[in-house]
Amino acid sequence: ALDLADCLTYPPTCILKVVQSLHQFSLYASIFPPRKLLPSSSPSRFSLQTSLEEKIMLWVASIRSNLRPSILGFHCCWYSASAAAVQAERTIKEGPRRDWTRQEIKSVYDSPILDLLFHGAQVHRHTHNFREVQQCTLLSIKTGGCSEDCSYCPQSSRYGTGVKAQRLMNKDSVIEAAKKAKEAGSTRFCMGAAWRDTVGRKTNFNQILDYVKEIREMGMEVCCTLGMLEKQQALELKKAGLTAYNHNLDTSREYYPNIITTRSYDERLQTLEFVREAGINVCCGGIIGLGETADDRVGLLHTLATLPTHPESVPINALVAVKGTPLEDQKPVEIWEMIRMIATARIVMPSAMVRLSAGRVRFSMPEQALCFLAGANSIFTGEKLLTTPNNDYDADQLMFNVLGLIPKPPNLADDVDAETSEAAASASA
Repeated sequence: ALDLADCLTYPPTCILKVVQSLHQFSLYASIFPPRKLLPSSSPSRFSLQTSLEEKIMLWVASIRSNLRPSILGFHCCWYSASAAAVQAERTIKEGPRRDWTRQEIKSVYDSPILDLLFHGAQVHRHTHNFREVQQCTLLSIKTGGCSEDCSYCPQSSRYGTGVKAQRLMNKDSVIEAAKKAKEAGSTRFCMGAAWRDTVGRKTNFNQILDYVKEIREMGMEVCCTLGMLEKQQALELKKAGLTAYNHNLDTSREYYPNIITTRSYDERLQTLEFVREAGINVCCGGIIGLGETADDRVGLLHTLATLPTHPESVPINALVAVKGTPLEDQKPVEIWEMIRMIATARIVMPSAMVRLSAGRVRFSMPEQALCFLAGANSIFTGEKLLTTPNNDYDADQLMFNVLGLIPKPPNLADDVDAETSEAAASASA
């Protein structure tokens, strides 16, 4: 323990040397005086920008100005000098960065889990209202029959999962589902179609544009995940009022060929580029539990964190192993793996919405609470997540009440002038 009762006797520089010597043992000391000891001219709290030496000077000045020669009532808080601690402090001081090295992210990811959880929470509270959680609903508007070979997906036509191919849902059914989602508290409505891309699907694509317009008029954020896009299609979606486009990278570039062979990693990145250029928010994350290593998870986060602009939304999915898919025998993801991914994502991409996505139904309310503490601030709610089970509205309402969570209102501030979007779409045609 560091006894500071002799602060009146020893000069501040001596105290500084003592505290700095603790770093040799990989420990940080953070010492906060009671507010009643602070002179009126001193700040009521120290910011992270205040150097250790400046803090000690303030403490000693406070003590001397209050003439307290005896035990001072200081308490000492100790933090391990982990990468999570160091990088979280840097993130809070500097804001979002896009120059992360893979080793830096690995060091954060490998930090002791409680330390990582704590510092993820610090960044989260600095950047967001930590009680706010956005509720989103994801509807499969075109199910099954996909030509892709994504090893985790029950909608691939290559696997015998019992999912039957269906046509695009009609407008009335989609709008009714959106209304139900809004009434239940969702502020974002996401539509997914089991397609490789939208090329040659002009009729269906135009129908979806109509769905987007009407749902946006309901005062909801609207997201789509329709496979690969061309630049013109991204512009048309923006003109229709699309808030965000989801196109996950799934895993690291290195492990990706083990999961998907029908679509390249660079093709996914190209779609993200078209979405960004069109002025649509990017929703991009991945799945853990595919058989990947910790280094692959770090690789995924590194790719996302070094994009020219961080994704506005980062979904963290836990594999739902479906019988009939190549990954049907994968063991379930543990909650600590989710927490490690969420907290690392929060530290390296502080402004993003980190979405607790597929696989959440397996986790108890206390386990989900840890995810929210670590930095998650968005969920998918509703009985199904495309074709897999999910937490229903009533269960999530109960969780919000018990944990004291606040529904996050929709963010419609990203609207651009319709005339500008139309001109951009016409110029690109």
